Parts: sequence; C-alpha cells; structure tokens
Amino acid sequence: MSPRAARPESDNRSASAGDGGPLEAAQFIAASVSELAQVSRRHRLDTLGFLLDMALLEAEEMVRLHGDRRKA
Repeated sequence: MSPRAARPESDNRSASAGDGGPLEAAQFIAASVSELAQVSRRHRLDTLGFLLDMALLEAEEMVRLHGDRRKA
C-alpha cells in the first residue's frame, strides 16, 4: 500500500482545525525550501539544489494562485 493510500480520509487536501490552510502551508514550504536550496548550493550539492529550486518554484506558484483567489 502506498503512503498516500494509508492516510486517513480527513487528511486529504482539506485544512484541519488550527491549520492555516493551503496558502500558509505553501508559504512555509517556500521559505523552508529556499533555505535548504541555499545550503545545498553552498556545499555544491548541485542536483539537490536543482530539485529544491524546482520545489521552491512550485510552492511560490501555489502561493500566487491561492493569493489570487483570496483577492477575488
């Protein structure tokens, strides 16, 4: 069984009580991944840095998309 299938139904794509929701999660992930990407580049872990940069772009896109929804 995959890890995704093992999760309880309540964990699927919905914010739980006290959770900041998808926008806050994406903002947190973007900040964290940005720092990790800097560390990887500093230590010449090029492939890891590239993958973290891709994760950063994805998180920033989620922030942009969710932020646009709130303005509408």
